[in-house]
Amino acid sequence: MQYQPRNPYMQTSVQTANPAALLIMLYDGAIRFCRQGIEAIKEQRNADAHTSLMKTQDIISEFIITLDRSNPVSESLLLLYDYFKQRLIEANTQKNAEPAEEVLEHLLDLKATWVEAAKQVNQMAGQANGSSFTATHSTVV
Repeated sequence: MQYQPRNPYMQTSVQTANPAALLIMLYDGAIRFCRQGIEAIKEQRNADAHTSLMKTQDIISEFIITLDRSNPVSESLLLLYDYFKQRLIEANTQKNAEPAEEVLEHLLDLKATWVEAAKQVNQMAGQANGSSFTATHSTVV
């Protein structure tokens, strides 16, 4: 039996995305799972909350692993990502939505920042080679 991907469109999107688009996709996933975890905590679905918050932590771990340590801002991001993981662990172990809600707000802000940075980079690249600007889009608002 051959393996069939769950979502061939998503698989193609990930395989063909540039680094900025991949980062934004990861933020989309972290935001989605964090929201699911918050909802599950509020509905006292502890197993679902645990699963969603662990997925959020996994994505944040990926941010940490792939962080370009030569960039001056990387140390600040590393501290922030570590803080996010601590707050998500707190939310998960105490089944308290407040720490996860705090992380969610930060994730939304950071995603918006990365989307704007990607647009600016795309604009500069387009101006440099004479092509038109294509906006980076997102699947989560």
